[in-house]
Parts: sequence; C-alpha cells; structure tokens
Amino acid sequence: MAPLDTGTDNGRVSDSSNLFPRALADELRHTLIETDYTVSGVRDRLGGTAARALAREQLVPALRATGGEEHLGVLLRLWWLQEPVAERTARAILPVTELAEAGLLTLAEGQVRARVHLVPWELDDGRPGYVVSDPTVRPGHGQPNPDHVVGPGGASSTLAQLIVDGPMERALDMGAGCGVQTLHLAARASQVCATDVNPRALWFTEISAALSGIDNVEVRQGSLYEPVEDQRFDLIVSNPPFVITPEPARYSYRESDMAGDEVCAEIVKRAPGYLTDGGWCQLLANWLHVGGEDWRDRVGAWVTGTGCAGWVVQRDVQDPAEYVELWLRDSCEQGTPEYTRRYDAWLDYFEREGIKGIGFGWICLRNDVAQDAAVRVEDLRHEIEQPAGAYLPDVVNGAMTAHRLTNAALLSAHVAPAPGVVEERVSIPGAPDPEQILLRQRNGLRRLAQVGTVEAALAGVCDGTMPVGPLLDAIAELTSQDPAVLRERTPEILRGLIADGFFRVAR
Repeated sequence: MAPLDTGTDNGRVSDSSNLFPRALADELRHTLIETDYTVSGVRDRLGGTAARALAREQLVPALRATGGEEHLGVLLRLWWLQEPVAERTARAILPVTELAEAGLLTLAEGQVRARVHLVPWELDDGRPGYVVSDPTVRPGHGQPNPDHVVGPGGASSTLAQLIVDGPMERALDMGAGCGVQTLHLAARASQVCATDVNPRALWFTEISAALSGIDNVEVRQGSLYEPVEDQRFDLIVSNPPFVITPEPARYSYRESDMAGDEVCAEIVKRAPGYLTDGGWCQLLANWLHVGGEDWRDRVGAWVTGTGCAGWVVQRDVQDPAEYVELWLRDSCEQGTPEYTRRYDAWLDYFEREGIKGIGFGWICLRNDVAQDAAVRVEDLRHEIEQPAGAYLPDVVNGAMTAHRLTNAALLSAHVAPAPGVVEERVSIPGAPDPEQILLRQRNGLRRLAQVGTVEAALAGVCDGTMPVGPLLDAIAELTSQDPAVLRERTPEILRGLIADGFFRVAR
C-alpha cells in the first residue's frame, strides 16, 4: 500500500509511512452497508431536490435532508457533505479513534471531521462499492493542491460504461486516481494493476478497493507505461491527465508536462506493445482542432500503423474560451487575482498554435495485429444505449467486416438486419410513395439512416439464408430494374450500412 502521512495541510492527508489496516477497512465497509450508505440508500435519503442541488454545489437542501442523529444522515453529513459531526454521535456509529489514526478523520473540540471524501459507488455486479478521494474544493474555499486526488464524476461514469466485458486475465488502470476504474476492472480481470504518478492517488486507490471488498489489485507508481515495462495486458483503461494547457502541469490529476494533446497520442501509439493479441486499450481523450486540419486526420494518425482495429468517437467540441473557463472553474480560480492573467495567457497560446477548438471523446483500440486493421473515426453527439462496453466489440467487428468485404464478397455474403433495427416511412397522407424510408436502431448506437427502396426491400427479405446477389436479382425483377445495375450500385451502400450496424453478416 502506498505510504501516507497522518499530518495535515489544510485538512488533507500527506505522505507518511502509515498504512490503512485491512481489518479497519472491513469494519468500516460493514458499517457503511449496514447503515445503507449505498447508491440507492443515499438517493432515497436525499430525495430529488437535494440531489439536484448538490449537483449545483448547493448544500443547504442536503443538510436539511440529513439533520438529526439517524445513522445514514450522520454518515452523509460527515463523509459526503464534509460537515462536522459531534464526537459522541460519530462514536456511536464509527471506530473514530482508529479512523483518525489511519488519517480519515480528525477530532477537535468535541467534533469529528472527515479528511477524505468517501462516497458509495455501484459495482458492475450490483454490489456496493466505495470510492475515497480528497474533499471537493468548493468555490471561495481556496484551490486544489498540486497532488489533489479528484473524486468520481461524469467522466468516470462515461469510461466505466465504455469498458468491454470480461472475463480476462490481466488489466491495467493507467492514471488510477481515486481508483474508480480499478473497481470496475477488478470484476473483469483476475489481476488488476493500478498506476499513477501521484503516490497519494495510489493510497486512495487501495482504500477504495479495500472498502469495496476487492483484493486482486496491486498499485505501482510511475508515468504512463513506465511502471509496467515488459508486461502485457488484456485490457488497458485510462482517464489520463489530458487537459491542454500552455503552462507546466499544476494538478497531477488533470495535466501532464507533455505539450498539447501529446499525452493521449503517446498512450495510443505505445498501446500495442503492452497489449496481448486481441487485447483492448480504452481511454478518454482531448484532441486539438487546428485551423486547416481535419481532427479526424489528426487522431487517425495516432492509430495508423498500430495494427489495431477500433473506434474513435468525438462527443463534444468546445471553443477555446469555453475550454479555458471550464478548467479555471475546475480549479476554483474565479475571483482570484490570477484569473484574468491565466485566462488571457491560455487564449494567447491557443491563438499562437492556430487552435480553433478542443474535442472530447473516447478512443477504443483492439490489438488485432492485422495489416488491414481499420479504425472508425466519427463525430457522435446523440444519446446511445449504456453501457456501451456490452456491444462495443460488435461496433468494431462491423466496421472491420465492412472494410474487408469486396463487392464480390458482399454479393455472395448472407446478411440480416441487426437486432433492434426497425423501418419507418414518412409519407404525405394519400401519396402512393413515401417521401423517406428510414432504418432506425432501437438499441445500441441508436443510429438513423435514410435508405432507398432497394435497401429497404433488402432489409425486409434478407434473413441470412440467401446470398445478397440473388436477393437483389429478385428485387430488380419486382421493381422492373436492371439487376446488373443493382449488383453494381448496392454493395457500396450496403457496406456503409454494415459498418453502421444496421446489417450483420451471417456467413
């Protein structure tokens, strides 16, 4: 377990040689579960109004909802809301002395305060888990320390839902932070290695694992692949410090000393050397939109030559001012003397580099070790079915199949509509023909495609039992079209529909 000090710096825990006892973790976990300090228990206890207010950093409704000495309310005020609790009240629930010695609580003047943020988290099999991090720094209450360990948030949930299913032998959580992805990997892999440049992050990761009843995790300190040289993994997951800034890294949880979007490029380019055959690398990323350059070409260049198949998705794009404001808010710098100076310097940097925007999304690669491996790069903004990891291999397989099939092979292939695909027709009442024919995916990526009458007819008759070519010949006869024309024109359209997941190749 990474070393930790019981000394304080503005109430936070710093480095020392004290270890968090596993027996204490087991006792605390039992207490948390017994008092229903779980995702569902907290949701029910707070109610919708208080929960939504907390999302806006407003504590008053939650404090009103957790008043009194009822045990769950006390734990919520202590661990989540970071409010002091009477020592007498805390001792009725928790082993206060032991937790204070371990660095999770402080005692002063008859009150107990939490030195960490401890929140419930739901594991993949539905069991209760817990994530421990530094307390949230709220606006007007200073700024994070350089080695601040941030708790789980929206990005954590996004990545957790993206992870492909197991089982697998070995997994790597690169840049583990508070350990939230480590918890999800532990259910998929026999062994999990969690790495981070910040030793405090590794300490939090081990506490999060212990409080979640997980014992198949080891931690290693170091940057990127440095701690795991000469090792290979079936799955590499990372929420790296991808924030793009002109200054040396201020906060280890969000920034590196690598220029621009190079940290994400480096993870992707080096991934095949640390993956088993067929292993996956999945990460969240930022990438630059530079004037005169297509972002797809930029990110595509990272994966070219890796031998990996995969999927790169852009979920959002921010202009430079939006991006700077987001991260200055994140570090609670509004209203400080440095705010305007840093804002201006950041925009100067973007202007000098010709940066017009910053994309956010995910990169998922599978180590196919294939010369013809293809990576789909796209902009995808609409809501999709979650968890995406459950069907992500099908997305990659569809893109690879479409990429590899020649026109002749497509005409000989047996195809069928993918599960959940439905047809919709848009017509003016009384009109003999529809204005539009649409194929819609009710699940998965929930794509929508406008198709012609031939593709709609093919979707209606193909069930995987007959090759595409003879089906097109029959459609040509029914619609009085030249079968040779349909055989020449349809494969390219069908290839795109296979890549988009509307059709699957049965054989």
